[in-house]
Amino acid sequence: MTAVLEARGLRRHFGGLKAVDGVDFALQAGEIHALIGPNGAGKTTLVGLLSGRIRPDAGTIWLAGQDVTVLPAHVRVARGIGYTFQITSIYPRLSVFDNVALAAQGRGPKGRTALAAAVEATLARVGMEGFQGDPAGTLSYGHQRSLELAMGLALRPRVLILDEPTQGLASGEIARFGALVRGLVPDAAVLLIEHNMDVVMDLAHRITVLATGQVLACGTPAEVQANPAVQAAYLGGGPDAEA
Repeated sequence: MTAVLEARGLRRHFGGLKAVDGVDFALQAGEIHALIGPNGAGKTTLVGLLSGRIRPDAGTIWLAGQDVTVLPAHVRVARGIGYTFQITSIYPRLSVFDNVALAAQGRGPKGRTALAAAVEATLARVGMEGFQGDPAGTLSYGHQRSLELAMGLALRPRVLILDEPTQGLASGEIARFGALVRGLVPDAAVLLIEHNMDVVMDLAHRITVLATGQVLACGTPAEVQANPAVQAAYLGGGPDAEA
């Protein structure tokens, strides 16, 4: 398979804290790849490095075969990396339509008619075509998360990074969101940072497990579940918080 997003030897230290310490990572085209790990594993730092929000101390990052290691986040967005945040980031006073239109203008079609068609198609894709005129701030939390997903899709990303997308969702909303995520591939590759292990095991084609800033394991859900080191470090119990 072809890696659409790849990193080799990534390192980022904060003083004596080795947040990311020599990580190799590859996100294949058309896959859902989950990133998991215990408290302090380095997940947030790694995602920050991949998305361009943090500069690495060492290592190289490629997007679709091009070196993007030193490019800032907004340039990576323009080249095809979309990102949804752990905390919902929408424009609450703007309509649903305008939220998606603002995102689409970053990498989408030009011209009012083409833009409107793109927004409508994106909202339909996430099941929100009936909410176009609603102020985003009046939506339920679940629909706000769907709107944020639509905003990410409006960028027409090669890679879509979903940071804790099911946090705060009810069980029925989680099932609906899972179906939406499955529908993203093969048009985009998905990097999923998620603490809900039922969601991870259900959605992910492959899983990378981080521990103390290094890759502990990488493989299919079945391989990761059966890995004794992963069971001891993460799946065996204990509280899990974002690193």
